Amino acid sequence: MGQWIRRGVRAVLAGVAAIGLAVTNIPLLAVAVVALILIPVPFLGMALVPWAMALVRARVNLERRLASRTGVPVARPYHPRPERAVPGGWRRFRWIVTDPATWRDLAWLVPGAIIGIALGAISLAIPLYGLAGLTLTPLWIWLGTGWYGYGATWSIDTFGEGLLCLPQGAAILAGGLWLAPWLRRVDASFARLLLAPTRAAELRLRVTQLTVTRADTVDAQAAELRRIERDLHDGIQARLVSLGMMIGLADELIDRNPTAAHEMLAEARESSGTALVELRHLVRGIHPPVLAERGLGGAVRALALSLPIPITVDADLPGRLDTPVESAAYFAVAETLTNLVRHSRAHSGSVALRYADGTLTMVVTDDGAGGADPAAGTGLRGIERRLAAFDGTMALSSPSGGPTVITMELPCALSSPKTMHSFATD
Repeated sequence: MGQWIRRGVRAVLAGVAAIGLAVTNIPLLAVAVVALILIPVPFLGMALVPWAMALVRARVNLERRLASRTGVPVARPYHPRPERAVPGGWRRFRWIVTDPATWRDLAWLVPGAIIGIALGAISLAIPLYGLAGLTLTPLWIWLGTGWYGYGATWSIDTFGEGLLCLPQGAAILAGGLWLAPWLRRVDASFARLLLAPTRAAELRLRVTQLTVTRADTVDAQAAELRRIERDLHDGIQARLVSLGMMIGLADELIDRNPTAAHEMLAEARESSGTALVELRHLVRGIHPPVLAERGLGGAVRALALSLPIPITVDADLPGRLDTPVESAAYFAVAETLTNLVRHSRAHSGSVALRYADGTLTMVVTDDGAGGADPAAGTGLRGIERRLAAFDGTMALSSPSGGPTVITMELPCALSSPKTMHSFATD
């Protein structure tokens, strides 16, 4: 009940904010029209139009974010800004005026203002009318004027009818709080009708995203190959060369100094064991055997057990993922846990793995100091790039003082039935 009331109150307040924001649409439209009229004026029009449209886009993007909060996501449809598009320049001006989304933004301003004000007013008026009845305001007015009414008791003729304002007000207030979130969704749906990308814009955005993710994937693969080559050259290759030299020296000493030869062979045996361990670590970095054997949930549990702080793993995966997706998911979680251990100053953490509706959701939390910033390093950016190659996303919540919550989502399909039961690991 409490949550239902809070949701209604928040929707009413959002309706009031929508009225205030909708009022700004008309001045923004006026500024944009004036800027368009001044296009023939040399230099002035070319500078004013992008500036005015930037204001309009800021307002429209705010409307998109508010719509997303109501569960109606509205993507941004704009063309990517060209290189060397400086303020006041021809490239920037052409980028703005040739983008169909610019004109769709302008087309939304007036109807968006009308709908926003109307729905916001309804969101506010119904609860206020309910509050009036709940506080018996109509009764006090009737006692002073002798003529007034409320709801179904219009007009009030007796004191008893005036008291009926109380239950009616409670019912109207409850109805207003119930209706307000739906009105916010209607407002958001109308905004999506005009502000969401068209089919052509969606295809263009998709191509742009694929271009970026392909470049990131190529860079990531190249970096991984360089790391493997470096590890092979500086580690295992050098150790194998040393191993060959030690065996050669032992072969030379076997007749003249058998004791030294045996010591050399023992050292060679130890060196071969070290090389084998390094080779296993290298293979584990490419595709961990535990991931191939036990799947994502088992591999993450095994990883959690090797960490110096307690990590709770709760996995609910009804089957196995495709190998590339499974590997990307595992290394994304592994990188996140590594950052948790190194930088979060946490005493404990948790990992939740869920698969539903074609999406793998991975949530990593900790009780550390918070303040994680993707711009402060390459770790979180690397996770984003790794997930983006599979159309995955990452969301970070890390206020100062904690806790930190990292939510990663990967759209994917299951390739085989589940082979292991899920359980929690401390």
